[in-house]
Amino acid sequence: MKKLIEGLQKFQSGYFSSHRELFEELSHGQHPRILFITCSDSRVDPNLITQAEVGEIFVIRNAGNIIPPFGAANGGEGAAIEYAISALDIEQVIVCGHSHCGAMNALLKLNSLQEKMPLVYDWLKHAEATRRLVHDNYNNLEGEELLEVTVAENVLTQLGNLQTYPVIHSRLHQRNLTLHGWIYRIETGEVLEYDRESHDFIAPQSSIMATEPEYNFHPSCHIPGSTYFKVPANTTASRNSENGHNGSSFPAYEQLSVEQAQRIYRDSH
Repeated sequence: MKKLIEGLQKFQSGYFSSHRELFEELSHGQHPRILFITCSDSRVDPNLITQAEVGEIFVIRNAGNIIPPFGAANGGEGAAIEYAISALDIEQVIVCGHSHCGAMNALLKLNSLQEKMPLVYDWLKHAEATRRLVHDNYNNLEGEELLEVTVAENVLTQLGNLQTYPVIHSRLHQRNLTLHGWIYRIETGEVLEYDRESHDFIAPQSSIMATEPEYNFHPSCHIPGSTYFKVPANTTASRNSENGHNGSSFPAYEQLSVEQAQRIYRDSH
């Protein structure tokens, strides 16, 4: 506590003092432009890794950056999403997973948690779709490689879950909302973004365009030599691509496989 109290004093005499006008403006209301959904892990600091100023991003944090499907839970995630989109009129949403995620590691051995940490067990069951997908499609992987794939697939699962929320579904249909999937690598400081064209996680600057797209899930603009976080090709989405399916016929589900889109579309009505 001593360190925190000293930090408070430094904040008040240093940063706050030099940014007094900003805080005066913020006292009259907030106008963040980004909804940032990430893990509670103490090693992940959204403002630090994005260098965003106070008031620029609206943050939801929990173990595993999990968004339960609409109606599946009465927690704060759904209320915060609804408020961010409806009241704050946010048009950009980021789901950010991270390397060495303890929640995803626990998800891979979920049943062992039931007795010792029943509340954690109940919470992680909201990520059962991730656990089942990894179990059924990546049984050739283990260790860190399996954990990395789980982190990546969980980000995609949560993007799908977001689309079951009526306010998200409606804004996507209006082309007034864009969803992004990120992975933060703690050991390198690197951030990768999901690119639906290549089904890879790539450097986010590769998808920056001159004008921000109103409705375009992670456009592909390959930068030679960029670092890739490859989602192995045995996933459903990759198989659909190989079979000639180029996306979903349902509105707002372009980054999902046909099967995933059908499931989510049905469940959201």
